[in-house]
Amino acid sequence: MSKKITGGHLVAKYMKEIENVNTVFTLSGGHIENILDGLSEYNIRTIDTRHEQAAAMMAHAWSIYTGETGVCLVTAGPGFTNALTGIANAHLDCVPMVVLSGRHPIRDDLTGALQEMNQVDMVKPITKWCATCYDPRRIPEYLSIAFREASTGRPGPVFLELPPDILFVEVEKDAVKMPTRRMHNSSTHPGEDELKEAARIINNAKKPLFLGGSGTGMSCCTLSLPSFIEKTGMPFSLINNGRGAMPDNHPLCINDGGFNSVMTALPQADVIVAVGIRFNWVLQHGRLFPDAKVIRVDIDPNEIDRNRRADVGLVGDVNDVLNQLIPLVDKKDHKKWVKDLRNAYKAFMTTEIEQRETASDPIHPNRLVAKIQEVFGEDAYYVADGGDTTYFGLAGLTSSRKAGMLAPAGSLLGCIGTGIPFALAGKIANPDKPVIVLNGDGSFGFNGMEFDTAVRHNIPIICVVNNDCAWGMIKHSQEMSIGADRCTCSELGMRHYEKMVEALGGHGELVTKDEDIIPAIQRAIDSGKPACVNVVTDPTVTSPATVTFYQNLSDF
Repeated sequence: MSKKITGGHLVAKYMKEIENVNTVFTLSGGHIENILDGLSEYNIRTIDTRHEQAAAMMAHAWSIYTGETGVCLVTAGPGFTNALTGIANAHLDCVPMVVLSGRHPIRDDLTGALQEMNQVDMVKPITKWCATCYDPRRIPEYLSIAFREASTGRPGPVFLELPPDILFVEVEKDAVKMPTRRMHNSSTHPGEDELKEAARIINNAKKPLFLGGSGTGMSCCTLSLPSFIEKTGMPFSLINNGRGAMPDNHPLCINDGGFNSVMTALPQADVIVAVGIRFNWVLQHGRLFPDAKVIRVDIDPNEIDRNRRADVGLVGDVNDVLNQLIPLVDKKDHKKWVKDLRNAYKAFMTTEIEQRETASDPIHPNRLVAKIQEVFGEDAYYVADGGDTTYFGLAGLTSSRKAGMLAPAGSLLGCIGTGIPFALAGKIANPDKPVIVLNGDGSFGFNGMEFDTAVRHNIPIICVVNNDCAWGMIKHSQEMSIGADRCTCSELGMRHYEKMVEALGGHGELVTKDEDIIPAIQRAIDSGKPACVNVVTDPTVTSPATVTFYQNLSDF
């Protein structure tokens, strides 16, 4: 047995033996060739994409679906820059991800080497930690720091640059110190007075509301969250990556109203328990509930008073804080408040419910979503990607699974094109469950070539395209702001995305009539292949989200 090991193989050895990494998302490149060889040597599965953006997005999604830190490996220069959007999205979504990147050789610094650029300074603003390793013997040490930084405290992406000078050279195995990975259970806890004050406010509330975000999903609160909700009796809505931490069909969950339920509930609530969620543009920066008392729980103390001052701020991990609150809160029954709330937002949904239940020509997006839900039900994983399409997906798709309904375009970056990469990662993580992406036709174009990735790696996702032949949210906003006769760069026209997928080796179908939706989806399932069902929908439909978007812009 050789007593030497190359730097690239050392990367793989550490990830396999210390971090238990079993999957890496990547795209090949000369600078990272030795790492790729190491991944093969140590039996780490590689999913190679057609664009590094998709590799980063798949690593992002992997963290959400599995609870493990996703790993993305990209080559230097354009490979690195292609991944930047995915890294920024993970950063603003507070998702742990380790990005390993090639680099031009150290020996060629300042010589105009191939793909020479200052990658570290470019990525620094959108990562928790970034560094360059210059010594092959220190590769495990740097990787240990990277994985720890990504996953502890407020999680996020990290970046480690590895030059070929250290990847292709051999070092003595005995000269390498392999760190032992230890999880430390230390955490920040709120003060006793803060906990008691929060409990007092909750106990006195008449119309409380629990609003959980991505921090709820990232915390291991599978026992504490149901215990807290069921003891306090308060209605709850889980959004962003927190959705599915409790099932959508729980009797106290108000996610059945989608966007309408949260927007209706927030102004009426007298107490809002906001857990692991930022008061960003989606929640109008906290302006929707000026009179409510607010209790905020977040692992990041900087979020406690951001945009809206908290009446009580509880800094710590969601699971820890809820476990501390449970003994202090009273057993309550808020059934009347829940019923009144449901009646209120369902009054706004009358038209949407009719659209779901009624066939139309052309097909309404709400009807399309209802048909998808009818086929797959609650025991499936859904992803929605697009502008208006995300609204329709969030309003009509429900799942009993953790992370069962994701809408990554709703993050701070508002990044579309995420749907197909997220669905691919979701299917790899959950091979025995159906994974469906509801894609806008515009957003499909960003990463549609990843159907080649799906075919090569046998990842049978089902993509249903909500095809309104336009960048719908932009088109309808332009219609409202400057007039229908002056819409610019927002029309796409009819495109046969299903034929593209079929040409790549997948299954494709075009649907133009209501009665053909379910049979086409069923044939896609039966094909066993990655599939695209391209459904032509009503181009005149505008979602409430677009109206809100336009109203916000009109304030300028």
